[in-house]
Amino acid sequence: MRVLRFKSLWEYVGFEGSPLAIRMPADIGTTFERIARAGYQGVECPLPVADQEPLFRQLLREYGLSYIAQVLTDGPDHATSFDLQVKRASAFEPFFIVSQSGKDSDSPERQLAFFERALQTEAEIGIPVAHETHRGRALYTPWHAAYLLGRLERLKLNADFSHWCCVAESLLEEHEERMTLACRRSLHIHGRIGHREGPQVADPRAPEYGYELSVHEGWWKRVVMERISQGAEAVTFTPEFGPPGYMPTLPYTKQPIADLWELNLWMADRFERLAGEAAAEWKEERG
Repeated sequence: MRVLRFKSLWEYVGFEGSPLAIRMPADIGTTFERIARAGYQGVECPLPVADQEPLFRQLLREYGLSYIAQVLTDGPDHATSFDLQVKRASAFEPFFIVSQSGKDSDSPERQLAFFERALQTEAEIGIPVAHETHRGRALYTPWHAAYLLGRLERLKLNADFSHWCCVAESLLEEHEERMTLACRRSLHIHGRIGHREGPQVADPRAPEYGYELSVHEGWWKRVVMERISQGAEAVTFTPEFGPPGYMPTLPYTKQPIADLWELNLWMADRFERLAGEAAAEWKEERG
């Protein structure tokens, strides 16, 4: 089982327009070079603004990086928004697509209709789509995700369980069956450690967050084992600790309390070891 690590461009780009697209700074080539040298196999981000498409494609080729496209549905018609974005994303030939889909405030019936249409569009473009377990979106809790997964056999998740910890104000101890289902249906992992009061601990390397780290890694290990059981040749992982806004800052100075690059690299390295352990355990269990 290979681990393919992807680097989010979250902290390096600006966001503009509707649907949301990234605008890259003039020195973005230096960032791509640093990402490739650090051992990442690809980048993950929303689609570039139209006038930067050639530059984005050139940088992917130049540094030999794969691409996970992110789409974020918006507007009064989320289904149409999804269709338009993933069809544009398919032109980049991404490894797959991650979607922040729908709204938490939509009725279950409307959410179900959205995902039924999304699955039809996915089949049309022939590229897998992983729908993110994100606050404010249709898959915002483990219990509602389980409802939708139970009705749509082909629906796949992007596992960012840190959001569920925040929404449920727990480490999901009462949702074991739902977490088992979510791990089984996860295509991709966003590696961020959440806690009972928020989606990102201050620094996952600190001993006071050892329990939160172990709980999330337990879920990720289960995802790896499920991917192996499903015959996947690789498991994909994006360490996704975010910049200030997500990362706490020191009062008055707004200085981040940790080095974001080092933190995400630490998480990626740690996951690679975890995935190796999970693969060995899976093999041992089957003799």
